[in-house]
Amino acid sequence: MSNKGFTLIEIIILIVMAGILLPVIIVPFVTSVKGSGKSEMVNTAMYLGHQKMEEFMKFQYTDTSLHPMPLTAYQDAGISGYQWQWEIVLVDSNFDISASDVGYKRILVRVRDPMNDAYEICSAVTSFP
Repeated sequence: MSNKGFTLIEIIILIVMAGILLPVIIVPFVTSVKGSGKSEMVNTAMYLGHQKMEEFMKFQYTDTSLHPMPLTAYQDAGISGYQWQWEIVLVDSNFDISASDVGYKRILVRVRDPMNDAYEICSAVTSFP
């Protein structure tokens, strides 16, 4: 008579080996899956930053919407977990902050994602034709 199948010792050895090997395989996999959403967060943050910058860039240099203002507090950006802030400052021709208006304004938009990483977009507006 031929006995087919596994013995109890073989099954126990298999379970112990699986218990040792599975965490070694699963931990890097889970870590990579968690990190895979980061690129989507970066794209969303940059999209929001460009959207806010477009709102500012539609105005002429002398428009009241582009008056210099210090860095604002973070505000809800319209998508859950994302916040933005901005500032408008007078700059000189080297883009160093200036106390007087020489025809250049720098607009900075900063967006913070749900993981608290910040992304910045800068642009300049001039009074020259």
